[in-house]
Amino acid sequence: MPAVANTVLIIAVVGYVLFRQFQPRQWNPNPRRMLVVPAVLAFMALRDPHLLDAHHEALSAAFLIGGVVLEIGLGTVWGFTTRIWADAQGAVWSKGTMASFFAWIGMMIVRIALYAAAAALGVAQGQSGLLLALAALLLVRGAVVTWRAREFAPAYRSPAGAL
Repeated sequence: MPAVANTVLIIAVVGYVLFRQFQPRQWNPNPRRMLVVPAVLAFMALRDPHLLDAHHEALSAAFLIGGVVLEIGLGTVWGFTTRIWADAQGAVWSKGTMASFFAWIGMMIVRIALYAAAAALGVAQGQSGLLLALAALLLVRGAVVTWRAREFAPAYRSPAGAL
């Protein structure tokens, strides 16, 4: 049952993120908000006793770490493809671009290639590794967008024209 639950969770998170990515959204400056989904995904991944292939532990760990590092890099790219702007009232907004769409395609290609390489070496890769990589991807993308959005956010509490 955990495999089915992980698969449903992965599909739900990816669908939710893809849907929201292309909708204009007002930026929320609360950094804890970007931690919730990655923390839940990481918890789900790390609680799985079969995170590593018992027959190929070193190779399995290498693929897991390599996958997370690749997703960190791809999350950084994805964060820089997001359009960020401030409206007339000073509110900061973000929205995915066509480059964001291609970044998603690239992420899927990299993930498929990683699974194919592991399968060619006989290393079993479960959904838990994907959950952990997805957590890293979303955390890094959120951090990059937050870092970029702070350049647009005013350093004061009210817009300059409101006084």
